[in-house]
Amino acid sequence: MKKLALLLLLAGALMAKDYTKADRIKDMQIMAEAMSQIQTGIFYNNNDIVQDGALKLSDAVRRVEPPLEEREEKDPMTRYMNEKVKFSHKTTKKIDQKAKIILERFKNGDAQQAIQAYTKIMKQCMECHSQLRTW
Repeated sequence: MKKLALLLLLAGALMAKDYTKADRIKDMQIMAEAMSQIQTGIFYNNNDIVQDGALKLSDAVRRVEPPLEEREEKDPMTRYMNEKVKFSHKTTKKIDQKAKIILERFKNGDAQQAIQAYTKIMKQCMECHSQLRTW
């Protein structure tokens, strides 16, 4: 049984598609829509809309990763200087944590804290786009 599970896991890993720039663009669009949805839910004081947006954001941010060409940079000096992969992972963790805070705080009636978490997510987005996406 363990051998079969290991074989299936290995086969799945081999068949997994590499994360491309097109995938990242799609996920970024989903994240932008989710942020808009969270904001709308906050303005209308609608927990269902906020929850749906926060869950979409968490789901999308967990998928985001540097594309293969950034992860497998050949020049060691470029890889050392950029540190894009490390920065990207750190940013996605922060956004995911703040999305969870939004879920929890807004559900408990603390809209002020939910808005602060939303603002911190926006700050993370802008930081990533200014450092990695060269805005």
